[in-house]
Amino acid sequence: MFQPTSSDPNVQIVEIPVSDRWRIYHRLQELSIPCCCPVDGSLVVEVNSAIAAFLVRSTVQHFLATRQELLDWLERCWTADIFS
Repeated sequence: MFQPTSSDPNVQIVEIPVSDRWRIYHRLQELSIPCCCPVDGSLVVEVNSAIAAFLVRSTVQHFLATRQELLDWLERCWTADIFS
């Protein structure tokens, strides 16, 4: 079981609305990203790599972004010329 420590540089505390915290927690668990929800109501996530950071960001964005924010993000992805 994931037990965060305050001295671990890979531990980040993310402020998430209570209504979404457990859904995000369970999705991160499905992605094998160590996390826990302590009794103080926070969501503590261990990020050990750039891929894990991207997955955490994407998961949080999926649950918290508005429809318009997601559409804007998708549009930026489509217009970005990342292959040149």
